[in-house]
Amino acid sequence: MTNIKGAIFDVDGTMLDSMQIWENVAENYLISQGAVPQPELNDELSQIGGHQIPAYFRAEYGLTQTEEAIHAGIHALLADFYFNEAPLKAGIIEILEAFQNRGIKMCVATATDRSLIEPALQRCGIAKYFGRIFTCAEEQTSKSRPDIYLTAAEFLGTEAADTLVFEDALYAVKSATQAGFPVVAVYDMLAEDHQDEIRALGDYYFKSLADFPL
Repeated sequence: MTNIKGAIFDVDGTMLDSMQIWENVAENYLISQGAVPQPELNDELSQIGGHQIPAYFRAEYGLTQTEEAIHAGIHALLADFYFNEAPLKAGIIEILEAFQNRGIKMCVATATDRSLIEPALQRCGIAKYFGRIFTCAEEQTSKSRPDIYLTAAEFLGTEAADTLVFEDALYAVKSATQAGFPVVAVYDMLAEDHQDEIRALGDYYFKSLADFPL
């Protein structure tokens, strides 16, 4: 990793131990609207960006609320956790501090809304390390495509091959590696069923970022 000039960090499941809130939030929202969640709901949602969920709910579950109203309802279920509870994963502060000391430029690429991510990063004391936060909603993309990583690298002024991407989700690891980024794959329990594939695809794999070599 000696030639690394930039780093792009996912948030949920990578820097924040926050995936557990997502495990039930979609199901709980659908139930609150009188819909019956399908067993494969979370697998389906894991393949799309958070900003695409309202349209998915309207198309697949027949919800009649506007996409804006669905988004607001889900956001309300998530906000308290991000604002007050979501903890950092072990090892992340040490990595950010080491990268900053080495002059490695850093930014965030997340599928979660800025209004949830920014307060959480500020509360945890790590917002200061990042030059910018890129969100799938604002970029109108999903991490099933590499666009957000390419945009982030352009902001950093680094080539893909010189830019580490930290991710925990299989579909995101796939798109980043296919675009030529070296990927640090991070274990998260919500992706337990995909760990063999994630380990095989990532250039580096860590059960805990506390084991990342500094």
